[in-house]
Amino acid sequence: MKYVDEFRDPELGRALAGEILSLVEPGRHYKFMEVCGGHTHSIYKYGIDDLLPESVELVHGPGCPVCVIPMGRVDDGIAIAQNEEVIFTCFGDMMRVPGSDSSFLEAKAAGADIRMVYSPLDALRIAKANRDREVVFFAIGFETTAPSTALTLKRARAEGITNFTCVCNHVTIVPPLRALLESPDLRLDGFIGPGHVATVVGARPFEFIPADYNKPLVVAGFEPLDILHAIQMILRQLAAGRCEVENQYSRIVPYEGNPAALKAMAEVFELRPHFEWRGLGFISQSALRLSDDYAELDAEQRFSAPGVRVADPKACQCGEVLKGVIKPWECKVFGTACTPERPIGTCMVSSEGACAAYYNYGRFAREREVV
Repeated sequence: MKYVDEFRDPELGRALAGEILSLVEPGRHYKFMEVCGGHTHSIYKYGIDDLLPESVELVHGPGCPVCVIPMGRVDDGIAIAQNEEVIFTCFGDMMRVPGSDSSFLEAKAAGADIRMVYSPLDALRIAKANRDREVVFFAIGFETTAPSTALTLKRARAEGITNFTCVCNHVTIVPPLRALLESPDLRLDGFIGPGHVATVVGARPFEFIPADYNKPLVVAGFEPLDILHAIQMILRQLAAGRCEVENQYSRIVPYEGNPAALKAMAEVFELRPHFEWRGLGFISQSALRLSDDYAELDAEQRFSAPGVRVADPKACQCGEVLKGVIKPWECKVFGTACTPERPIGTCMVSSEGACAAYYNYGRFAREREVV
């Protein structure tokens, strides 16, 4: 299959692994962060970690949009969903994310009309078909999914759909990366940049990483050879004494981003002064809200919600996982009290969560490391 099989070629993978080994400086340990959860799953699904020399370590970043939603935002969504006139819609990954007392799935079982959708347009169609009900879309995601929410809100306004609103939880990628780089807990040698986000924002927003922190970043695709190639590119930069942003995913990502998507986002959204990230605390200007011009489509203004900050469970170490401080299997409840079926933390829920990746694909590797 064109553009898939050739990026999973095992011979090319072994060749790239050999080139990576040749670039490693003897006695040096390298630590690279893959920012996106999609990369984490590819790394363990395809055994990329096993192809790398021991001196090249991959750690996981805060690039899973479901994982970073704090419990208080889930509680707010449940409070809105419990209104009898509301049909509450969200992506499937959000259904099992734990709040302080329950999840959307448990609230649905208790009687709330909560429906899973595949896109905000699905939620808008439900609103058109149920004009006597208020339909609320619980929007999540980085800049990757924000344009689809923005375009849906623009369509709702253009078509005069007055029973459709949005709870906006869209977050932005640059502020948490800056917060991580300012943290004394983590020493990194480079970044595998988030390919999905970069399809919208481009590679240029990441230039602050080499400019301010002297770390290379390579925007990468999600196939096995993409990730191996990105690691090779980072090592080449380090070996040559270079430090810059490079775009391995050039077949998809324009360096300047998608101007139409960025324009739609700028029209509909504005930055929040502060937003809480699960496990990471409050990060300034790290999330989006609806602009004043779109206030009538803002569910947070139409409905009352607790708006209370809820502390993470003491047993959950999602924050340390999202910051790359620990590996998922080092969490004391990983695979025991916390599993995909009964998650305590969001990293075990999402299809992009690091804990779910380790649980589903990395259990044997984890056992080898423990032994």
